[in-house]
Amino acid sequence: MDRDRQPEADATRDRKRELGIELLASLEVESIPLAEAIDRIETVTTSPSLTREILDAARKRGVIDREDGRIRTRRGGTSVSPEEGITLREGTFECRRCGTSISTGHFIEFETGELGPFGSSCVRMVLGREE
Repeated sequence: MDRDRQPEADATRDRKRELGIELLASLEVESIPLAEAIDRIETVTTSPSLTREILDAARKRGVIDREDGRIRTRRGGTSVSPEEGITLREGTFECRRCGTSISTGHFIEFETGELGPFGSSCVRMVLGREE
């Protein structure tokens, strides 16, 4: 029975890893402390081992550099635009980053899938538009 679930679990882990890498690639800042990068990755996963996989894979793919406790983006961010890369939905949501109840969810659209919901200020913070 567990063997039947394993491919599903692996697919979910792979999807989360790819979402995390895409999120790091979309950061609109040149450099952030490692702790802030992890804060953003925690919107994808709270698993320490998967967080490490995301950081290692992003480094190996040339998305980021890690140096002296900082993450530097190597591609300058893919810049998710509000018009194209963020979908707004009305409803009853809980912000994926801060846990606040929100009535408008902001969902970031990546190739791998969507990430959210976020409140308006948290989506800007996750993308590196404000600190």
